[in-house]
Amino acid sequence: MTDTYRLLINGEVVDAADGSTFESIDPSTGEPFARVAEAKGEDARKAIEAARRAFDEGPWPKMKGRERAKYLTAVSDLAKKRAKELVDLEVHDAGHTVRTARGGDLGMVISTFRVVGDLAAREEDERPLPRNPGSTNWVRREPIGVCAAITPWNFAMQMAAWKIAPAIAAGNTVVIKPAELAPLSTLKLGELCLEAGIPPGVVNVVPGPGSVVGEELVRSPLVDKVAFTGSTDVGRRIMELASTNVKKATLELGGKSAAIVLDDAPLDYVADGALWGVFFHSGQVCSAGTRLVVQRGIYDDLLAELVKRVDDFVIGPAGDPRTDIGPVISAGQLETVERYVRVGVDEGAELATGGERPVVEGHEGGFYYRPTIFTGVRNDMRIAQEEIFGPVLAVIAFDEEKDAVAIANDSTYGLAGGVWSADTARAVKVAEGLRTGTVWINDWHMINPRYPFGGYKQSGIGREHGEIGYDE
Repeated sequence: MTDTYRLLINGEVVDAADGSTFESIDPSTGEPFARVAEAKGEDARKAIEAARRAFDEGPWPKMKGRERAKYLTAVSDLAKKRAKELVDLEVHDAGHTVRTARGGDLGMVISTFRVVGDLAAREEDERPLPRNPGSTNWVRREPIGVCAAITPWNFAMQMAAWKIAPAIAAGNTVVIKPAELAPLSTLKLGELCLEAGIPPGVVNVVPGPGSVVGEELVRSPLVDKVAFTGSTDVGRRIMELASTNVKKATLELGGKSAAIVLDDAPLDYVADGALWGVFFHSGQVCSAGTRLVVQRGIYDDLLAELVKRVDDFVIGPAGDPRTDIGPVISAGQLETVERYVRVGVDEGAELATGGERPVVEGHEGGFYYRPTIFTGVRNDMRIAQEEIFGPVLAVIAFDEEKDAVAIANDSTYGLAGGVWSADTARAVKVAEGLRTGTVWINDWHMINPRYPFGGYKQSGIGREHGEIGYDE
């Protein structure tokens, strides 16, 4: 452990006001990787005040969108230039496999800043409305003000880009609180914004406890908007706090997404796709396809293929390019996964594979869990209804298409879903019955910054990405 990371407030890299720090733990080893300044209420207030001044008095909100777009492009270019540094941080701080961090996380950061910059560059501040006799009317689009962003640990770098880029592209200022379990790439991204020439106070980064820093951000009358990605329980708390001064909030919350497999689906393709849908990033994905709803005619054959392929997965440290399945984020999350596996067994589901910690030689202190598949699952079981956020798949059989739709919709969540079939028209017809924000056809995890993403029901409010996300 050699590096120390500090807060970013008003264009300066600073220690916490009371000198507090915490350790960043590498999930692959279970050992400290870095030390991080821990923000408290005073630090959060300083960051909010800096963002408020930058919005009320600074040049940023007064610029044309095409001017701000140049700065966002510069951030994108810097992220590409610093690729190795950003990837290393996500590998050691957040436990992303190096393949995922290079191929997915970094690419999403680069493209998000570019796409949103393009939206800002072509955006018209004023739109004329149809004329009525004797009057002229138009809509003037204005930045909302100070935006507070609270992000999770599972995709720290991506989520920071998702929150920062559209807010500042529209002329707002931002205070972002990354999760304490994985704050480093967000701190580095904030520094890249400063290096790109974005004025002091426009982007501020304050990692710290949600119960202290997060609540300070949401309560503050100086904050105009809150954007949050995380658990549904915390989302409810944010709605409650935001209501005290009626500030706008967009929330991307939990999920228990159902992947429906119709009986004409090609087994090889579906087996790979279904496993990618659930075990990508060790299942720590809000939109993971954690319920596999399979038509009874192919249930046994597909299950056999799934088990065969899962048993061939390489489980190992995130930094090893050969690794298919890396660690979960923390010891606490590992215990959560183990608890849910016990619940599944107690409820009567059958373990087809997994259900235990593996031994990873040389990394015995890491937070590893074998990819786990349950069969004989009923949709009313807890493992089919509650978000586990780990490498656990519940396989559920169905007879008719209407049954699959009913199973998929029988959830408090509605973030994502999908349909696998050789007949696209048939798949789309089934997909149209799903009450969920994103539905993939013969694919999974395809999230593009050009197109909106978000959920129904207790999976959240509002959308991110694309013009709709920019409008938020």
